[in-house]
Amino acid sequence: MAEAKRQTVRDLRRANRASLLRRLYFHGPLSRHELGQATGLSSGTVSNVTGGLLADGLLIEAGSVESDGGRPRTLLRVAPDCGRLIGVDVGETRVRVELFDIALSELARAEYPLTDEGHDARSVVRHIGAGVAAVLRTAKAAPDELLGVGVGVPGIVERVPGTGAVVHGATVGWDAVPLESLLRAEVDLPPGVPLLVANGARTFGQAEMWYGAGRGSGDAVIVLWGSGVGACIVTGGAPYGGTESAAGEFGHTTLRLGGRRCRCGAVGCLEAYVGARGLLERWAEAGGPPGTADQELGLAALLAAADANDARALELLSETAEFLGAGISDLINLFNPERIVVGGWAGLALGPRLLPEVRRAADAYALPHPAGRSTIDLGRLGPDAVTVGAATLPLADFLARGGAPERVLASG
Repeated sequence: MAEAKRQTVRDLRRANRASLLRRLYFHGPLSRHELGQATGLSSGTVSNVTGGLLADGLLIEAGSVESDGGRPRTLLRVAPDCGRLIGVDVGETRVRVELFDIALSELARAEYPLTDEGHDARSVVRHIGAGVAAVLRTAKAAPDELLGVGVGVPGIVERVPGTGAVVHGATVGWDAVPLESLLRAEVDLPPGVPLLVANGARTFGQAEMWYGAGRGSGDAVIVLWGSGVGACIVTGGAPYGGTESAAGEFGHTTLRLGGRRCRCGAVGCLEAYVGARGLLERWAEAGGPPGTADQELGLAALLAAADANDARALELLSETAEFLGAGISDLINLFNPERIVVGGWAGLALGPRLLPEVRRAADAYALPHPAGRSTIDLGRLGPDAVTVGAATLPLADFLARGGAPERVLASG
């Protein structure tokens, strides 16, 4: 009974720390008075908890504001140097590793092209291990400063007891790859430092929801448009995972019966028509230049041809906008989101030109009522959005724990 009571008190203290830390992270700087009003905690609790967070180096004072007739109120904010975060993007053509402070300002980065060996799992793991060591070395950061490492990957992420994250990525040839186990064996991390793996579209979506075009929205769909197409579905302000976190494989919904062969092995997938890889293949088949290994250069050439009024390029882009709009109409009809955000490197390249046509197609194919309450906008984050989103995985864990190290919580 005494142990249960101690556990309850400890949980309550952690919950109070988490509540105040989250509030300050997303809305600070704030005074203690404002924190009490926002969280409903008593002034005594706010004073005690913020005192502990200050003592732990998680908060700093950030000036003061005048009060109504009393002493000036001290403002508090989360200390940007209270820890370091690493985000990893296992992309289509490269592995990108970035080190951030708690405010997600970039401190260092390392990139490794995926060339001859492609997405061989062990090669990818070696790149991640080398990247983690490189960014820590570049920023002269000690491993014990790390709050955690987040990894965004292509494919479905399954949580297996005793093994951790297992990745099923048909488009990159990964069949039940025990990625978390491989990473823990390769990456030199202090005991207890979280290593979290999620689908790349999901990490991208979390970044746009926290810092970008999705901020302030409760129900949204964030579309990641690159070589392939994925989506993060957000309901009630939280990403929807589905069974085994498979929700959001938007690119593998069927656009055309008996259509083009997709790299996942199925036929008629949206990705086979709209994804950068499929789009460039269709351009080559229509008489455009042969496909290039550098898809970013290929899309730039396609846009340049359209700017020069090349009829084949113009028709292809118009058809692509309609295909994507039709796919988005399915998302509107199924999930009734208030906001749809289109991003990713291909989305950022093609979106400014195609978005008006995408909106018109979505309105034409979706039911009028849900379409009327949905907006479709471009993402506000740049090409590093997946990496930033991956770093939010350990950041969210850190905030939920009230800033307490995982190893302290584990030991009780």
